[in-house]
Amino acid sequence: MKYTEKDHTFVICAYKENPYLENTVSTLLKQSVKSKIMLSTSTPNDHIKNICDKYNIPFVINPAPHLAGDDWNYGYDHADTKLVTLVHQDDLYSKDFLKETLHALNRAKNPLLSFTDYYELKKGKKESKNLLLNIKRVMNYPLSKKRLQSSKWLRKRLLGFGDAICCPSVTFVKEQLGDTIFDTKYKNSCDYKTWVDLANRDGAFVYIPTKLLAHRIYAESATTLNLSENIRQKEDLEILSTLWPRPIAYVINKVYALSEKSNKV
Repeated sequence: MKYTEKDHTFVICAYKENPYLENTVSTLLKQSVKSKIMLSTSTPNDHIKNICDKYNIPFVINPAPHLAGDDWNYGYDHADTKLVTLVHQDDLYSKDFLKETLHALNRAKNPLLSFTDYYELKKGKKESKNLLLNIKRVMNYPLSKKRLQSSKWLRKRLLGFGDAICCPSVTFVKEQLGDTIFDTKYKNSCDYKTWVDLANRDGAFVYIPTKLLAHRIYAESATTLNLSENIRQKEDLEILSTLWPRPIAYVINKVYALSEKSNKV
């Protein structure tokens, strides 16, 4: 059986009054292949409600918010389709994002998730190449090969050098993964911990080496704030220490943290 657009939902994870939310919604509405769109939030407000009303987007409200992983689980669990993409409220999706994702998943053997290449958007300017993006592409490249996508050993070794998977580019095969898959312990690195946990499951991680997402980098974004407070580096070290002896994990974390300077604005 092949996946189609009827099997997919974009779940927008919205927080407070983000000025980029409507732009993100617009890129989902312009997909060359149309699927369901819904919004999930733990901070309901008029800004979010007005956008949902304007574009006729159903939304759900998490009554017990905690960290990002809890909010992601809430939105993910409320999608009733086999495939789910969790949309970050400030990123932009190529019009062929879903088309290419469906194509890749349908070519894979027992896929668990797919994820795409991306570029960064800083102060309105597109940045396709920098040290961090180049490192991530090298790390992810093996998972573009069908024969390697189901190797648990390879996935764990790649994740053992840092988190190269761009979270908003990920489409989850919910019928394989089930509900409530996200880590709820970490403030910043809940996605990284989730990839490590899912890497132990039978099935394929499918990398699409095409830039199908614009990941916005700006001073108020959660990623930039967590980097400035050193939260990400501390949490990443804890996760890396489950994959390597502590001294090795420490060195890898220090090297990878140097490359993340491009996320600071």
